[in-house]
Amino acid sequence: MTGLQSRAWRAAALVSLALTTAPVAMAQDIGQAVSADYDAKLEALFLDFHQHPELSNMETRTAGIIAKELRAAGAEVTEGVGGTGVVGVMRNGAGPTVLVRADMDGLPLAEQSGLAYASKVTQVDGDGVERPVMHACGHDVHITSLIGTARRLAAMKDRWSGTVVFIGQPAEERVAGAEKMLEDGLYKRFPKPDMALAFHVGAPLATGKIEIAPGLTASSSDSVDITIHGVGTHGAYPHAGKDPIVMGAEIIMALQTIVSREISPLQPAVVTVGSFHSGTKHNIISDRAELQLTVRSNDNAVRDTLIAAIERIAKGVGRMNGLPEEMLPEVKVIESTKVTMNDPALTERVEQAFATHFGKDALVTDSPQTGMGAEDFGAFVMPNTDVPGLYFNVGGTPQAELDALEKAGKPEPAHHSPTFKIAPRASVTLGTEAMTVAVLDLLSPKAVAAN
Repeated sequence: MTGLQSRAWRAAALVSLALTTAPVAMAQDIGQAVSADYDAKLEALFLDFHQHPELSNMETRTAGIIAKELRAAGAEVTEGVGGTGVVGVMRNGAGPTVLVRADMDGLPLAEQSGLAYASKVTQVDGDGVERPVMHACGHDVHITSLIGTARRLAAMKDRWSGTVVFIGQPAEERVAGAEKMLEDGLYKRFPKPDMALAFHVGAPLATGKIEIAPGLTASSSDSVDITIHGVGTHGAYPHAGKDPIVMGAEIIMALQTIVSREISPLQPAVVTVGSFHSGTKHNIISDRAELQLTVRSNDNAVRDTLIAAIERIAKGVGRMNGLPEEMLPEVKVIESTKVTMNDPALTERVEQAFATHFGKDALVTDSPQTGMGAEDFGAFVMPNTDVPGLYFNVGGTPQAELDALEKAGKPEPAHHSPTFKIAPRASVTLGTEAMTVAVLDLLSPKAVAAN
């Protein structure tokens, strides 16, 4: 081998080595930076958020902290979007726009996690009732990681080009905040995204794991109130009134035929009556009854059929019982979100970026749907807008702890439970690192040039 050939061979080998080790080096670089930032900043933020949760549409303190931190990271921040929503726009030259969303509301539960940093706060809700409040669904992880992602991207502007829109979204637990932000001009007043991303921490998912798959990721959800008007009378003289409890019972039983007789057996659907209230005493026939329903589906057309059938049945029962038209039951959809679907192309691209960065063993791509949980991130993305979206999950509980629970025959950590808890460092750092990796891939100079 000549000297010239030797030098050429060494140069080729170095290029090959650089190409081979570059993803590993970047993975270490980002991971170490996120870990250091957790110690320096993010842990304190997480603990503060966890100890000071706020109810839906009342997240003023939380929103203020998010706004302050996004400004410190260099974003242009607007507060009060759709109520308490926060929008931070970080511009870095030409390129696509990526939306990164985190929900920020807590739940009306008294925390029983046993954690040293458990929430002890209460808050007066919209009905004037003082409620205990806790982060029982991991939104404290989401908003901490949102800030962490903004800080990482601000420190890595040499590795991406385009615009990132950071969203602190209110009222996800009421599946209402996303729609309110859109109604307040989110896609008109601010750069409209070419892609939208969000993640959820999953307590039953092992730390270090990322769950990602194309297609359906969350069901539609509607909270439906039915008010039944009756004619009150003495319980001993039922013929003199119109009993709303009997009408309510007839409605409840008739509702069971919607899924069994009007929806294809190949289409998942749920109509659950969670609340039935009427009357004050044994011998009084009330003049009013109230039902509260949750309605779920995996298809927007099925959702429309369910809602229409509920109204038809409720009013039909009123007519059957001789009520005049002005007294027929009232059906109101008070909280609503459509299905959340992961765009296949966007999912495949980010999945490949995750596999390169974290390794394929970190990914869970075949997890079956075990329930019909809902998520209003779907309002931001296809098929409900023209924006491709991706919603993924990051693990929140160490595998050893999950194994111990299984061995003891105890349930996995449950979201929306007073005993809910996750592993903060593992959850926040993985969420931050994964979201940073996704945005860097979508806004990489090579990708921008290709577009």
